[in-house]
Amino acid sequence: MTVHFIGAGPGAADLLTLRGRDRIAACPVCLYAGSLVPDGVLAHCPPGARIVNTAPLSLDQIIDEIAQAHARGQDVARLHSGDLSVWSAMGEQLRRLQALGIPYEITPGVPSFAAAAAALGHELTLPGVAQSLVLTRTSGRASPMPEGETLAAFGRTGATLAIHLSVHVLARVVQELRPHYGDDCPVAIVWRASWPDQRIVRGTLATIEADCGDDALGRTALILVGRTLAPADFDESCLYAADYDRRYRPLGTAPRFPDT
Repeated sequence: MTVHFIGAGPGAADLLTLRGRDRIAACPVCLYAGSLVPDGVLAHCPPGARIVNTAPLSLDQIIDEIAQAHARGQDVARLHSGDLSVWSAMGEQLRRLQALGIPYEITPGVPSFAAAAAALGHELTLPGVAQSLVLTRTSGRASPMPEGETLAAFGRTGATLAIHLSVHVLARVVQELRPHYGDDCPVAIVWRASWPDQRIVRGTLATIEADCGDDALGRTALILVGRTLAPADFDESCLYAADYDRRYRPLGTAPRFPDT
């Protein structure tokens, strides 16, 4: 018996890895994270599977469901939205399973920032503009931010920021970032990236609050900030340059990577 923690992707039912699909189809028990996992993903569950929405359950109740499946010798598909490596609350579940001696496996998923970037049609790292992407959030009731992990601290780097779970404090986000990025820095807010009702609002740090108007964007909206969102100019990568000596395209009489 194994508990399969599976990243179910950002929303679109077909943004699911083949491994994730196959794991779901092989598990007679499926625990999924409420409104964040679409019905299309649950459609991969086998006939007669026990399917449990964990949104109203406590951690103890979730672990109890898994322990009961373990006693029956049944594999469990544990579905979380996006990818499990960030803000999934998987760590506390793994700690409980380790203590109980219940085996588990992790299958990564498509993260929300990748779906948002695809919806915007942008690369988030561009030569000469930004070569780092910071995934962060603001403090919330469930998870306060460590003292050094402030928007201002990240803003001083000039990196592209993907700010999660923070659209409800958009005014504070803007206030903290304007001194570091400038009023004209591009901003995009992507709500429910890849879902059928996906929405995008574009603007700058000076305009984004007005651009959103009275729209009620839920906390599943992602805020992206950085010059890569609307670059006026950027350098081309050397990767495809004709004069760049590469292992698979050696140049000259003494290439850096000679054939061996």
